Amino acid sequence: MAVLISPSILSADFANLERDLGVIADADYVHVDVMDNHFVPNLTLGLPVVRRLVEVSPVPLDVHLMIEDPDRWAPAFAEAGVASVTFHAEAAQGSVRLARELRARGARAGVALRPATPVEPYLDLLDEFDMILVMTVEPGFGGQAFIEGTLAKVRRARAAIDAAGAATWVQVDGGVSRDTIAAIAEAGANVFVAGSAVYGASDPAAEIAALRAIADGAARP
Repeated sequence: MAVLISPSILSADFANLERDLGVIADADYVHVDVMDNHFVPNLTLGLPVVRRLVEVSPVPLDVHLMIEDPDRWAPAFAEAGVASVTFHAEAAQGSVRLARELRARGARAGVALRPATPVEPYLDLLDEFDMILVMTVEPGFGGQAFIEGTLAKVRRARAAIDAAGAATWVQVDGGVSRDTIAAIAEAGANVFVAGSAVYGASDPAAEIAALRAIADGAARP
């Protein structure tokens, strides 16, 4: 699978989001973290801002919902025109039902797993999800240190996907940088969320290119 880079605007300047979207125009997606201060102890942006971002972003939106009751709220994000909506397994009441609803509204459907949440319950349902997001930090805040033990979960997900011949993507979010992306790609991820690594760089476009090159070099054939 192709390497896809999805910089997180959690590390961007919220007062200048349109400008900061422009500097990642060479990325494949922009990762938009929606937090409600309930599921995670942080509050970011909501549906009205996401609708506006869809209008001005040079790359498709990859929305990560860190919210309670995604069964109720997630479909509206798909209707807003984002490319992908990922909800947390721990918060959803009916993961398969919700994934089907998101797809019906034109978005890719992803399921996210906190570091301690096992991936095994979802490996028999791979065709129901376009992406599995393995959190490699605790969700809620950017700039956290990478949890190396989560790579085993990435490997298990990739092995199951390959064995099933499924087209499901594996995304990793948390602590992705030049120091960690090779190991993540080798483990089997193909979508990489990098926030502070990209927006903290003096040249975000060059950093995206560097991350892509490292991941390409380490990715499984």
